[in-house]
Amino acid sequence: MLLRSCPIRRWIGRPIAAERRLDRRLACRRSIRQVFEALTARLQGVLKELGRRGTLRPADVDSALQEIRLALLEADVHYQVVKSLLERVRERALSEEVSQALNPSQQVLKVLHQELSRMLGEPAPLDLRGPKPRSILLVGLQGSGKTTTAAKLARWLRAKGDRPWLVAADPYRPAADVQLEMLGSEIDVPVFHEPGASAEELVKQGLEKARQGGAGVVIIDTAGRSQIDEDLMAELGRLKETVRPCEVLLVADAMTGQESVRIAQGFHRALGLTGLILAKMEGDARGGAAISMRAVTGVPIKFIGVGETRDALDTFDSGRLASRILGMGDVLGLIEKAQAGLDAQAAEAQAVKVLQGEFTLEDFAEQLAMVRNMGPLGKIMEMLPGGLMGNQPKVDSQMAERQLVRTQAILQSMTREERRRPEILNASRKRRIAAGSGTTVQEINQLIRQYRQMKRLFKRIGKRGLPAMGRRPL
Repeated sequence: MLLRSCPIRRWIGRPIAAERRLDRRLACRRSIRQVFEALTARLQGVLKELGRRGTLRPADVDSALQEIRLALLEADVHYQVVKSLLERVRERALSEEVSQALNPSQQVLKVLHQELSRMLGEPAPLDLRGPKPRSILLVGLQGSGKTTTAAKLARWLRAKGDRPWLVAADPYRPAADVQLEMLGSEIDVPVFHEPGASAEELVKQGLEKARQGGAGVVIIDTAGRSQIDEDLMAELGRLKETVRPCEVLLVADAMTGQESVRIAQGFHRALGLTGLILAKMEGDARGGAAISMRAVTGVPIKFIGVGETRDALDTFDSGRLASRILGMGDVLGLIEKAQAGLDAQAAEAQAVKVLQGEFTLEDFAEQLAMVRNMGPLGKIMEMLPGGLMGNQPKVDSQMAERQLVRTQAILQSMTREERRRPEILNASRKRRIAAGSGTTVQEINQLIRQYRQMKRLFKRIGKRGLPAMGRRPL
């Protein structure tokens, strides 16, 4: 009894409880990632088996589709959606519509990709027409990630050149307005909240303040419930009448699988949703939830949340998500990340130096920083094609990320002169760099060896000329 009430025990218990909650969240995300990887691996196995066939017979297609059916059901795709999808795939895979020049696995892959993309729907941009400030009503259940998504959406709009405001319209959840205020300060977006006011009063006052402040878009973070009930829907209905928003967006937790479909149907019937935002999709893009929600409700998916950082919100693209589900990667998404994270002029100047054999550790450090600006290495690797017809070894992205951090620490512990002239690195300098970077002299020697190999390779490429560039001067 005494021990239970001891302040020291309570103080120690808080971080332990927080750590356990974090462990549970990480375990849940790992399980979701495993579901996605299992789906992709199973589809790849089916298509690889088809690739061994000379011609595509109905029996081969039926056998492959049975495996694909099981894979989609295990990924939590709605059974009616699976049935409809595979009926169309079978019909098209055996028709003259598909080019006979392709091998069997390519036929099925092409048709499956097109039908998945069709079910996921065409990209639907935000409809923000009308006088300013335009308003977006965010709705959803408690724990769906609604408040965090509101901040991500505000940051996304701000990056597009708009002037967003956030309104905390949840008077029930303790510290909901404080959380939104903190998120708003992180992304430099104004937040309106008024303790003690009702939801309708908060919305009216927030819209007026935003209008006076010159806002372009107002994002309203509404209250949630643990489940759909009449009181929640009635309040949201009144808010919709008051606000007359351009968009009514449901933030749905992708981890809930088919439960998210039922939730979306309930909100759509009551409010008339204009779009969906699938939150907590990091690492797996939860094919089941995405395919099912769009196909069953008919409401377009507009954004997907792909991480916890404030910029981890992507516009939805059905073709690119279908490619990731099928293990084809997301090359377009990778290019967009590269364009956002890299300085084009600096990259071009470095390419010239590399091909002229003037590559230094200083250049290597700059290139490493550019890659880090693109985001976590694991996210970048997920966008690379998975090698549908090959046996490519699986890379441990976490280990690669740790190695990248250690390499960057070594380079940052060098002086500028040492990075520009690595030949001056003697034993005492290496010991100093190792101590400063928390690494070993052996790791520094390995980095220098790799650097010299890269330099020789780049020099040879520069002398021969790149095939796509011919012998044109750079």
